[in-house]
Amino acid sequence: MSDIQPRWRCQVDPQPHQQFAFSIGGREVTRWHWGEDAPRPYFFPMLGPSGISLTRMGHPGAPNHDHHLSVWFAHHDVLGISFWSNASPARIRQTQWYAIQDGDDAATAAWQLAWLDGHDPAPLLHQEVVTTLCPLADGQGWTLELQSAFQTSAEGVAFRQSNFGILGVRVAKSISRVFGGGTITGADGSSGESELFGRPNRWIDYSGVIGMREGENVVEGICVIDHRENPGHGEHAYAAWHVRDDGWIGPSLSRHADIELLPDQPLVCRYLLVVHAGPCPPDLMHGLADAFDQRPGKTVVAARRAHHQWEIR
Repeated sequence: MSDIQPRWRCQVDPQPHQQFAFSIGGREVTRWHWGEDAPRPYFFPMLGPSGISLTRMGHPGAPNHDHHLSVWFAHHDVLGISFWSNASPARIRQTQWYAIQDGDDAATAAWQLAWLDGHDPAPLLHQEVVTTLCPLADGQGWTLELQSAFQTSAEGVAFRQSNFGILGVRVAKSISRVFGGGTITGADGSSGESELFGRPNRWIDYSGVIGMREGENVVEGICVIDHRENPGHGEHAYAAWHVRDDGWIGPSLSRHADIELLPDQPLVCRYLLVVHAGPCPPDLMHGLADAFDQRPGKTVVAARRAHHQWEIR
């Protein structure tokens, strides 16, 4: 096996069958799937330091939850149309990618998704996604920032009031509370579905035993951090959460009220996923959340360099 290291520590590489592989130091950590074999694109796997995925495809005990695709974008009610259920004719499709920028400290990629109602060939709305992959400072994990800018040219389009959307995370069976004895932790120190469901929190973490090494339990986890400037917080500083003991995390964008999309005015939502070793480290999550709140967003612009159509700034 070659001992040559990749040119850039953090990379996003196109793969066959409409996939992007995200890697750190030559080790793939997640993959974006955007082929038409699924109702909507998704990230899978989400590999922890052990090399085992901290997310899964589908619910461990409920086949009517096959719409849970590891990490994915969706919403239950857009103008009365469900982009959440697989039974709906509505689909989310990637229509193009804009730019991929590799680097030693981070790799960034951007693409566009079209939300199609299943009848009108024209998209109901567009979603520009900018993703940024970074290793954690201790090398025992990584972060993935997901920035979405939703835009429509139609009047009256809204994410209607619902617990479901716009981001979902289905954790691995072995770290879910019901199926594997995992632990759900909120930024306020609360734990478990009964203490966290529907309540505002800066972040939610799911951690537990992911496997065994030399007879010892290996504990890892995944955290979702909400950005302070996201819409839909109501009277609170951060999102209310749809979180379940069966292994489900979702910041509820429109739990309190409809979120209207104004024509030609992008609605920006930002979330940070953190994959980490060990049980939930609150100090680390608070620090990452502080930095995330202060970090400016990114924009996709026409490139000025030769052989580049777009760039991310």
